[in-house]
Amino acid sequence: MDTATPPDRDRAVDALRAFAVLGVVLGHWLVTALVADGGRLHTDSPLQHLPRLAPISWVFQTLAVFFLVGGHVATRGYTAARVKGIPYRRWLTARLSRLFKPVAALLILWTIATTALLLSGTDVTTVHTLAKLALSPLWFLLVFAALTAATPLVTRLNPLWPLAVVLHVDLLRFGFGAPPAIGWVNLAAGWLVPYTLGAAWTRGELDGPRAGWVLFTGGTAATAGLIACAGYPASMVGVPGASVSNLNPPTLAAVTFGLAQCGLALLLRERLRRTMRRPMVWAAVAFVNLSAMTIFLWHQTALMATTATGLLLGRLPGLHTSPDHLGWAAARLLWLPVFALTLAVCWAAFHTYEHPGTPRRSGSRTRTRTHPRSRAGRSRIVRTHRSSDRATPTGARHV
Repeated sequence: MDTATPPDRDRAVDALRAFAVLGVVLGHWLVTALVADGGRLHTDSPLQHLPRLAPISWVFQTLAVFFLVGGHVATRGYTAARVKGIPYRRWLTARLSRLFKPVAALLILWTIATTALLLSGTDVTTVHTLAKLALSPLWFLLVFAALTAATPLVTRLNPLWPLAVVLHVDLLRFGFGAPPAIGWVNLAAGWLVPYTLGAAWTRGELDGPRAGWVLFTGGTAATAGLIACAGYPASMVGVPGASVSNLNPPTLAAVTFGLAQCGLALLLRERLRRTMRRPMVWAAVAFVNLSAMTIFLWHQTALMATTATGLLLGRLPGLHTSPDHLGWAAARLLWLPVFALTLAVCWAAFHTYEHPGTPRRSGSRTRTRTHPRSRAGRSRIVRTHRSSDRATPTGARHV
């Protein structure tokens, strides 16, 4: 895989995407508890009982980095498509098909599972909890798809414009008593900030270290000030029972925190490029990128499958018990490898929905498997050629 990657590919982009995906997965596994209470399961969070664990969310709430990379890749792909004369509709269809094809498998399985649970007499509250948790990743995909569709409009949009929208929405919500529903404007505006930063990256406006330092120091200072002086929550993820969530919908604190994350990501680019020259490290990062949708969509199902199976052994610490003490957090760490193993089973069963094409050998013909979006730009990682000429030592793999 290392030798098949073109030398001009920016591997730091793939490393940042892999970090963002794995950050979300590990964050959910660490702060999402399914507590067994009698015959019911309900969600809880250690952040509700142990507020001093809030810094965990600072490490694993990595959505801003994902939108930064997404904006960069989409803008670059759209620009390449225009140069090649590829229509916008064809470019968008190729990108969204890869995004949503794996969703069908998740929806089908959970439709069947939900129906079976209801027919078996499972408590309705438990069924609702499980289905909501399994389908929760879909809100992110809808927002990401909307921003992808708007790429031609935001290609040259200054990130300060959506940041100003977030600021004014929060002023109306928290300063002037506007209806809370107005906060959902930030669902688009808040994530548009890192997305437009990704477009600025493509334009070459963030190449030097100065931009990274400005974003990192400015975002960090602004977030600290909002938490300390303006009463924003310290946790960057939702906490059950909290009156205000930084994530649902995004607040100004979540956006400034995202700016700090984006600044740090930009500062680490050169170091990541050097690290990604190691073949084994690059192979792992490339695997995560090629399986990103499968990992993202099924990681909550892996958690719930482990929890449901564990109930056969009784209420297990760190899995079914209330997350109201540090012992629970220590026990949860021991369950992470089990979650990962279950996710690996889900990957084996469903990763073909992410890459439905498979190379086939037919006489001397050479067939190629490419990612759907590769038609619209150079966003693919690996393209595979296989020839019937067995004298080719490497199987004639090219990128």
